[in-house]
Amino acid sequence: MTGKTHLGIGVMFTVILSEYFKLSLTTGALVACALASLLPDIDHPKSFINQYILPFKNKLTKTTFYITLGVIIYLINSFYFNYTYFKILSFFSVLIGFSTHRNGLTHSLFGFICFVSLFGYAAILYGFRECIIPFSLGYIMHLIADMFTSKGIPIMYPFKKKKFKMPFTFKVGSWLGNIIESAIILTFLVYVAWRLPIIITNYK
Repeated sequence: MTGKTHLGIGVMFTVILSEYFKLSLTTGALVACALASLLPDIDHPKSFINQYILPFKNKLTKTTFYITLGVIIYLINSFYFNYTYFKILSFFSVLIGFSTHRNGLTHSLFGFICFVSLFGYAAILYGFRECIIPFSLGYIMHLIADMFTSKGIPIMYPFKKKKFKMPFTFKVGSWLGNIIESAIILTFLVYVAWRLPIIITNYK
């Protein structure tokens, strides 16, 4: 799925749940949800996030960038800070570098647990706990959405490399896939434009 579709699914689902559960829809929470909705595709050199980070959109550049970033974070942290959070962040950066799209860490439940734990630790440490649940929802909805595509995802990685998918799937980029993704984006825009101002008003 495209980044726009994942973004729409993650934010819309979070907005819907906020009407029935106590979810604080602050600007930070929505940004965290949006980020998490896109995060699993960070292992793809042409993903929405990497479009603004990588100078060249290819696998070698992606691998080199994230491994180098991980090493730099680790060294700076070792010499100046010695924070556990930065050690974990450097480790995940290296893993992202080695991970290939839909074949590795980011599209698995193990990856979900790892990234949510890392984000949750930072959220508790720096005082933005209200962002943890929206972040988690954005990430898990990305995984569920990708299970509706024909390629599926290795949800049990690294324990199993088998790709899992839903009974009904569609091929990304096909005419059916484009119709489905366009419908999702349109539904997201209409729903959020209708309900979000009301929800925000109720929080005031």
